[in-house]
Amino acid sequence: MLVLSISSLKGGVGKTSVTLGLASAAYNRGIPTLVVDMDPQADSSTGLDVPTSTRVDIADVLAAPKSQKILSEAILPSGWVGEKMGHLDVISGSPRAAEFDRPSLSERYLRRLDDALTRIAKGYRLVLIDCPPSLNGLTRTAWSASSRVAVVTEPSLFSVAAADRALRAADELRQRGASDLQPLGLIVNRVRAGSTEHDYRIQEMREMFGPLVLNPPLAERAVMQQSQGSARPIHSWPGKPAEEVAASFDVLLDRALRSESIRSRRSPKKDSDKAPEKKSSGGDGAEAKTPAGQKSGK
Repeated sequence: MLVLSISSLKGGVGKTSVTLGLASAAYNRGIPTLVVDMDPQADSSTGLDVPTSTRVDIADVLAAPKSQKILSEAILPSGWVGEKMGHLDVISGSPRAAEFDRPSLSERYLRRLDDALTRIAKGYRLVLIDCPPSLNGLTRTAWSASSRVAVVTEPSLFSVAAADRALRAADELRQRGASDLQPLGLIVNRVRAGSTEHDYRIQEMREMFGPLVLNPPLAERAVMQQSQGSARPIHSWPGKPAEEVAASFDVLLDRALRSESIRSRRSPKKDSDKAPEKKSSGGDGAEAKTPAGQKSGK
């Protein structure tokens, strides 16, 4: 099972759109998937056609992560699949989750989502966590439950800086106890074809972060907003532009699933005579690069 957090430390870069695109790719492929909406704005829940006024939501799960009754009631099928449980399920977001978004939480609090997922996620191949666009308690709680974190960015100066901060913060959390957490990489979103500025910023990111900049970049397309507005998966939206966007998410999903397979093969066996292998900091076996400085653009 892959637990993947989709994060950004800057709002407005399309983090939720990426979550929905990956969910669509998994659904299209028949991969049992759970989406956990940790963002108090609950936009992923809306895009997955789940009411944001459900009786039990992520706030209740975080308040009582060991309650099997609450956990079972919190999981709902996405409106994409009708009433079919287990194919694409959702724990809906809630404004009440903001009470867990304090800057400083104890390690016990940060383990709450991990505690919950160990009880409910056995039937899933993939768990996608849509994080708030900040580095407070909810994001750190999500990262503590994850094996991979994908940082969504866009080709702009401020987004590049925010991506650098996010990778550094994930590495710091890993060193402080979230030992399974590794960066999947940077997903560059909302790229405009023919934009000199965008081309420059993407090249800048490749120089800064190397193989952590994932391919393909996601083009800015109106079909993504149209499918989300209709609460439909991008893979079911008609037209060639939608097919191209869907194909990009298929590639990114393959990269994520492959990274988990690599991690599983490299996990040390529980034999007393075998020393653990040193983990790399790259999401797919690559060496992570998070330099302190960044270049200015034109």
